[in-house]
Amino acid sequence: METMEGSGGSSEQRSLDLEEKKILKVMVALDESDGSCYALQWTLDYLIKRHRMGHVEELTRLILVHAQPPIYPFVYYAAGPVGVYATPTVSEAMVKAQNENAKALLSRALSICKENMVKAETIIVKGDPKETICQTAEDLHVDLLIMGSRGLSSLKRAFLGSVSDYCAHHAHCPILIVKPPKETKKQEQACKHSGFSEQ
Repeated sequence: METMEGSGGSSEQRSLDLEEKKILKVMVALDESDGSCYALQWTLDYLIKRHRMGHVEELTRLILVHAQPPIYPFVYYAAGPVGVYATPTVSEAMVKAQNENAKALLSRALSICKENMVKAETIIVKGDPKETICQTAEDLHVDLLIMGSRGLSSLKRAFLGSVSDYCAHHAHCPILIVKPPKETKKQEQACKHSGFSEQ
């Protein structure tokens, strides 16, 4: 194989060098579930660290996103079709608690990244998680969207809907759904040890 000296090089070589140095923009969607925790840890262990091996450290841009579902001030009672509106004070308290939970979740996720010596950015988006995650991935021109799987059965997915299932069909970028391992106890211990899934 020929080696070339000097800074010139061929245009083909320069093109390959630029492609090698292209930053991979990865977005991990997070919620309070153990599946989400596992997806983040999997991303750090198997994607980010391996992508950095033997290369310049900053080849991956990691974005952690948490979607806050809307809070509806109307409350239904299980006893019947009658419901009531929450007072503005109650609604404000619910929004405040939701914001604090989101910040705490992303803070714990950033701690996990820091322990793994990985820099990450955090974003909180508001709206239906299914739609806002897809829209955020598109707006940020993400190269890869990573999500955890809650392990819902096909029947539960049909009735409840699955955020990851929706994103798999509607995201405009490649998506990786990380299924939790069969050894759920091991996964739960790892997530609890990190403090990730604490409420």
